[in-house]
Amino acid sequence: MDRLTQERLIEEIKEHNEIVAVVSEYVQLKPQGRAYVGLCPFHGEKTPSFTVSREKQLYHCFGCGAGGDVLSFIMNIENLTFGEALRLLAERANISLPDQHLSTPQRREKEELERLYKLNDLAARFYQKILLQTETGKRALAYLKERGISRQTAEQFRLGYAPPHWTGLVMFLRQKGIPLQEAEKAGLVRGGGDGYYDRFRDRLLFPILNLRGQVIGFGGRILGEGQPKYLNSPETAIFQKGRSLYGLFQARDQIRREQQALIVEGYMDVITAHQAGIKEAVASLGTSLTVEQARLLRNQAEEVIIVYDADSAGQAA
Repeated sequence: MDRLTQERLIEEIKEHNEIVAVVSEYVQLKPQGRAYVGLCPFHGEKTPSFTVSREKQLYHCFGCGAGGDVLSFIMNIENLTFGEALRLLAERANISLPDQHLSTPQRREKEELERLYKLNDLAARFYQKILLQTETGKRALAYLKERGISRQTAEQFRLGYAPPHWTGLVMFLRQKGIPLQEAEKAGLVRGGGDGYYDRFRDRLLFPILNLRGQVIGFGGRILGEGQPKYLNSPETAIFQKGRSLYGLFQARDQIRREQQALIVEGYMDVITAHQAGIKEAVASLGTSLTVEQARLLRNQAEEVIIVYDADSAGQAA
């Protein structure tokens, strides 16, 4: 792709990603004169100094000095490279984007991330099928029924079950011709002297989604005896526990409508709340609320209510 063609493609992508619409997915904006204002997502402030101009297709913060166009906003808010941000916006606008503009390291990084997303999605489908369509999953379904969780809710949150076998997922991935080294990078399997084995076994699985609805990791609750009671995916290139909130993908629209978010402790708390009609509930993945998690919510709601357990761990968190 020559330079002129590349510049035209970039301009086309920007034209199809109107900046107010894009920024509004991350920041609560209110019209003020000829611009839109909100709290800056890049630094802490109580008085809005972040402005977005539809006329100029630019944003600027008078507090911290951040500013630029829709591409630089996505790069900063999502912590992406130029090529990654361009691809995200291209996908958002359904524009086909060739890889020629990416450097070799950027192309490799993009391809690796795409493989991780696809692997996690494949694993989620595998575990969900076991839960909902096999004899093996009946025990986990019975547990959900005992907890009052309907099949419809289980499907909405893509719940699954990891059978109590050491190599259930490993064998499935081998049949698909997927290198197990890739599955290990995704945190789905572990490698040992005798080969690879499943990370999750005999656990009800809760897929963790990012704001684009992609599976980035899993939380698993053991059904039998053993420790730990809950087990999360390890940190990977696409999953950092302290920067994610369980249920935010499902809750975001309600949070924005109500201007309020409810933070609970666990996966089941989120699912139970949503099923009861409290659809603004999210969970902090078993950690104390982090700055990154708070920033995620701050860009979606004006009020956040924390409803942790009354035990010592909950009060400390």
